[in-house]
Amino acid sequence: MTNPIRGMIAVDKIGCKILFLNPQTYETETVLEGFQRTVHELLVMPEEGLAYVPIFGDGIHGRNPNPGHTLHVIDLLERKIADSIDLSPYRAPHTVRLGADGLIYITCENSAVVAVIDPKTNAMIDAIQSGSTNGHRLAIAPDGQRLYTDNEEDASVSVIDVPNRKLIGQIKTPQALAGIAVSNDGRTVIAVSAEQPVIFAIDPVGGKVTREIPLEGAEKAAQIARYSPDGTMLVVSNLNANMIHFIDAAFGAQFCVPVGSQPMDFAFRGNELFVGCQGDGSMYVIDIPGRRVKHSFQAGSGCESVGFF
Repeated sequence: MTNPIRGMIAVDKIGCKILFLNPQTYETETVLEGFQRTVHELLVMPEEGLAYVPIFGDGIHGRNPNPGHTLHVIDLLERKIADSIDLSPYRAPHTVRLGADGLIYITCENSAVVAVIDPKTNAMIDAIQSGSTNGHRLAIAPDGQRLYTDNEEDASVSVIDVPNRKLIGQIKTPQALAGIAVSNDGRTVIAVSAEQPVIFAIDPVGGKVTREIPLEGAEKAAQIARYSPDGTMLVVSNLNANMIHFIDAAFGAQFCVPVGSQPMDFAFRGNELFVGCQGDGSMYVIDIPGRRVKHSFQAGSGCESVGFF
């Protein structure tokens, strides 16, 4: 039986705030503010009643002159900061994900490492070199054995052995990258081009790109990719073209849905997809089977990430 959704959290990157919204009415109920610039990305752990939000810095990827070094722990029930983890000497924490081993992994972009956090103690216990110029985003294979980072400027994907916490290789890609995902069976790694509206399918065992898939209806490159919970669909947000692409797992068919300005990260809720559009402060709700926008509303100044608990 699926646990009922109690709440909704969003990271307002542009406003540098964390928002708690009503998951039925979408009204903003609580606002956490006063953060160093800027809050960036999100990991929600509903069972533990916690969320993790990093402080990236006041710039963007590749141009971040004042990088942060903090990972905030948010108490979802009390709606407050429960703890703050200092990632020093590592800088510009970015994508944060939970591994199958119960540990938290986070790219520290400017330092090109993946920091390892024990959520039981909220302490950094290790850091894994990614062998790149900047470690951008990461994705972890479902079995927890491999972790992949997209290295934007290097046009490569780093492959990390998670149990042994070491870099085991890099896979070259034809273009610079902006996003990464792993299929639910772990057999396909998706790398999103930062240069053209295409994605690359990678065989992680063979260590090479096996297919290039154009993003239909888009003239500009995309950003974030993630598979649906059931693994049947790949979703790609196109920051530069203001649309969301839905692609079947076999890459045989796809469709796109226009949304607000600069869509970034997204979250699934049943047959719905919630998309934060940082360019205009809107949040879009997409009816996936209906292939249409069913609702949109304002949430902060520009939310990048959203999640449910």
